[in-house]
Amino acid sequence: MLPPVRELLAELVRRPSINPMGRTDIAPEQCHEGRVTDYLEEQLKSLGVGHHRIQVALGRCNLTATFTPKFPTVHMLWEAHQDTVPVDGMTIAPFGGEIRDGRLYGRGACDVKGGLAAMLSAFGELVNLNPERCAKVTVAFTVDEEHTFLGAIVLMKELQGIDVAIVAEPTGLNIVDAHKGVVRRQLETTGVACHSAGPENGINAIYRMAKLLPHIEAYAAELRARPGDVRLGSGSLSVGTIHGGVSPNTVPDRCIVDLDRRLIPGESPGDAMHDLETYLRHHCEVPFNLLPELFACPPLAATNSGDLTAELGQAIDAVVGRHEVHAVSYGTDASILAQAGVPVVVFGPGDIGDAHTKAESVDLRQVEQAVAVLVKLALGK
Repeated sequence: MLPPVRELLAELVRRPSINPMGRTDIAPEQCHEGRVTDYLEEQLKSLGVGHHRIQVALGRCNLTATFTPKFPTVHMLWEAHQDTVPVDGMTIAPFGGEIRDGRLYGRGACDVKGGLAAMLSAFGELVNLNPERCAKVTVAFTVDEEHTFLGAIVLMKELQGIDVAIVAEPTGLNIVDAHKGVVRRQLETTGVACHSAGPENGINAIYRMAKLLPHIEAYAAELRARPGDVRLGSGSLSVGTIHGGVSPNTVPDRCIVDLDRRLIPGESPGDAMHDLETYLRHHCEVPFNLLPELFACPPLAATNSGDLTAELGQAIDAVVGRHEVHAVSYGTDASILAQAGVPVVVFGPGDIGDAHTKAESVDLRQVEQAVAVLVKLALGK
């Protein structure tokens, strides 16, 4: 028997699962998903259902479990990620799980432990009800969504027999059926190092990057002006970080920027970055290198999710009273799972505007309503 969903959520928030995203300055006891995975495994054991723990990286495991009724109508996947972003600058206790004014506060409360708790609680209700005829439901709790989507990539390769999938993200109990994708690459300029007392004896890689950046900015402006997707608009490009040099008295021989390219349906990561490279080589003589892809998440198109959107919408209306269907600019695990040919939509409690914030929280009434929606969807009522 599971605890009430509010208690489930509080316990999840109290277990740090920060995705360090390459950083080395985060306390080890706060990093990665292991504490959350262990807790979820305990809860699945309490339900008496079989489960599978799949290691996808050192100490980082996806967790899956399946409820199979006597007469399954459809095989549904409910997926939520276990990791959160770091807690820098938070003005509340990040792992307190405090409840006040109908909201639960803490890192991950909104993104996406509220949705995770709702899925686990709804799964538990199905196990306890044990209806003869309803959806067969597999829950999957994945790792590394906040950085490289590693958990979803591993899960996608193992998907068999899944008819439809729902990915938990804070959608305000509305439905997201399309979103942009992203590809991240690093662009490098190189030079020749020397003592800064004689800079004329070297080649300054930062100066080279400075000449290149206006052309990257011009390309980004041109990209925004291109015809875009009717719902998602145009693709975009942003320079997020710049690194170069080792000391003030050394002419730098290397400078690197991080590029974030948002993709719309019809664009592939490879083609998008090739287009940028071609533009820069045509417009600027500064030599540069595009380094290997850091990661990519394709866009999600609403090409085959119409029936699922309609059925989920009916369940939402029965519980909440109304719903909307949106396309959004951020990426999710949904587009990874969609590569398996499965209709996928995004749904969950919370407002995306509260995600990753210094006082992150989620509306507990929405969390409870999400449970009711998922149960109703599975039962087909």
